[in-house]
Amino acid sequence: ASAGGGGMAGGCRLLLLGLLAGLGRAAAPPGGMLYPRDTPSRERKELGGLWSFRADFSPGRDAGFAQRWYRQPLRQTGPVIDMPVPSSFNDITQDPSLENYIGWVWYEKEVLLPLRWLQGDLNTRVVLRFGSAHYYSIVWVNGVQVVEHEGGHLPFEADISSIVQGSPGIPCRITVALNNTLTPHTLPPGSIQYMNDKTRYPKNYFVQNIRFDFFNYAGIHRPVVLYTTPSVYIDDITVTTTSSESVAMVQYQVSVVGSTLYSLSLSLRDQEGKVVATGDGPAGELKVLNPNLWWPYLMHENPGYRYSLEVKMQARVNEALLEDVYTLPVGIRTVRVTSTRFLINGRPFYFHGVNKHEDADIRGKGLDWPLVAKDFNLLRWLGANSFRTSHYPYAEEIMDLCDAYGIVVIDECPAVGIKMPESFGNRSLQHHLVVMEELIRRDKNRPSVVMWSVANEPASELPPAAYYFKTVIAHTKALDPSRPVTFVTDANYALDRGAPYVDVICVNSYFSWYHDPGHLEVIPLQLTTQFENWYKTYQKPIIQSEYGADSVPGLHSDPPLMFSEEYQKAMLREYHSVFDKKRKEYVIGELIWNFADFMTNQGTTRVLGNKKGIFTRQRQPKSAAFVLRERYWKIANESSCLPPIIKSHSLFL
Repeated sequence: ASAGGGGMAGGCRLLLLGLLAGLGRAAAPPGGMLYPRDTPSRERKELGGLWSFRADFSPGRDAGFAQRWYRQPLRQTGPVIDMPVPSSFNDITQDPSLENYIGWVWYEKEVLLPLRWLQGDLNTRVVLRFGSAHYYSIVWVNGVQVVEHEGGHLPFEADISSIVQGSPGIPCRITVALNNTLTPHTLPPGSIQYMNDKTRYPKNYFVQNIRFDFFNYAGIHRPVVLYTTPSVYIDDITVTTTSSESVAMVQYQVSVVGSTLYSLSLSLRDQEGKVVATGDGPAGELKVLNPNLWWPYLMHENPGYRYSLEVKMQARVNEALLEDVYTLPVGIRTVRVTSTRFLINGRPFYFHGVNKHEDADIRGKGLDWPLVAKDFNLLRWLGANSFRTSHYPYAEEIMDLCDAYGIVVIDECPAVGIKMPESFGNRSLQHHLVVMEELIRRDKNRPSVVMWSVANEPASELPPAAYYFKTVIAHTKALDPSRPVTFVTDANYALDRGAPYVDVICVNSYFSWYHDPGHLEVIPLQLTTQFENWYKTYQKPIIQSEYGADSVPGLHSDPPLMFSEEYQKAMLREYHSVFDKKRKEYVIGELIWNFADFMTNQGTTRVLGNKKGIFTRQRQPKSAAFVLRERYWKIANESSCLPPIIKSHSLFL
């Protein structure tokens, strides 16, 4: 697949490809990445809304750097338009050249800061944080560069105290240069292809080639916030839990930055506010008697139970007593994998869920609260207990709701479309390790996250894939020994060089769609053979991590024909008959592709995007949604001990 581009001078190859491919970091930036929260010692200011915006359409895409647009207000260097943040920029205007734009775009926001943030004698630290921006970001504040970050889907931040303090009353001007070019060494990978046939293409015409089937939306996709901490502050908290029937242990580590002379006290409170355990010091263990465990949705009448861990730090700086307070939600739960089962709190858990995308009309991949709320209501109506963050980490705000609602998550990094041999080299591997560090640093304390996925459908049959995935998975396990690790494969079981290193086999297959299209009758044999081959070879539990069929809403056919709603339903039922046999043995989950229709690049097989959703892009149900709902509630009722009112799912009718 490819996304169209415009003309670009040859000199821009150095700017785009050299900058993007050559600036990879050897390690994730040091320190923590706690989500900004208002506390007695911290404030935050959200910067969402309309920002000034300009795409650099200069022949080399480099006018912004050559003319130093960051040195003065963006409106003074040329025309700007309003651009909402968070959102993708692609679908906001009527300009087709922006829809498929590849290169540097520029954002700018001016904001006045509270006076109390700017007086240096208050020992206040001011931090600028981006939830995510796609793909490569350079940020300036008042013309001073403060941070660079490679990769979308994960947060980054910068301490801007020294720039903004001492200048009260002067607007803080935030400038962002953002580049969505993908190279063989980015995650996801891609390549720029120049079309040199002058009889068919304009001079310097190029396209962005990608090997994944969703639109390469770009922009500032998640909230931008300014927040404060004291100059001595709680930088990171790491929590792990163990439990038995009557007692749980909450192990913690707290890091403090700014001083080595400080004291720490910790209080763990239940949902009624009662203190159930206390501790002190930077590391230790809290004992909780008769704990309320974190249970998945439909596995317990009170799913998603979380305690609040209040961490309080005190330090003396220049005769002043500084205090920092941070409260972290904590769910107590355990995860364990056997050769045939996935256990949460010692009980077998069966994934009956979906794959999703952060995707919707107009806003693209931008975080949108009404959409998020609608999606979670649909998930619970469906009886889904889980989803995979296909094919990148989702917004922290979405993950918060998974924790709160008991929706189990397979947390996937952006390693989708790793198909080219050059994407398995050391440069790509080093960047992949950094991305896993950033992902685990962000999501390590989330009870909903029960497994890491390090890739989706890579060319894992290639010889370099063995060392590559052995290294990535070992690195992931070293960072977080408490969770199993997988990647999602569509390779032949006998040729997959990464599968020996995973804890759970996740396999994608589209029998009677991409293989033997239209022949539903082949599904039982082919799917049964698939499961038996994988299990015989690896003796590991298996999740059907993708299966499905496109259906155009309102298109009907009986007997079922491809693209009709009837065909999508019939395919699901053929898969389900095999799942029902194999889940008695070693199949531990089924995740439909996809929750909702989503946008892709244009192509002869894509009519305004991928139509494999059981809901439309506007979140209206197709016939398959009711098939899946009936199945998921049946599975939940078979395996749970819920009260009858919840078993009847009348709460969500």
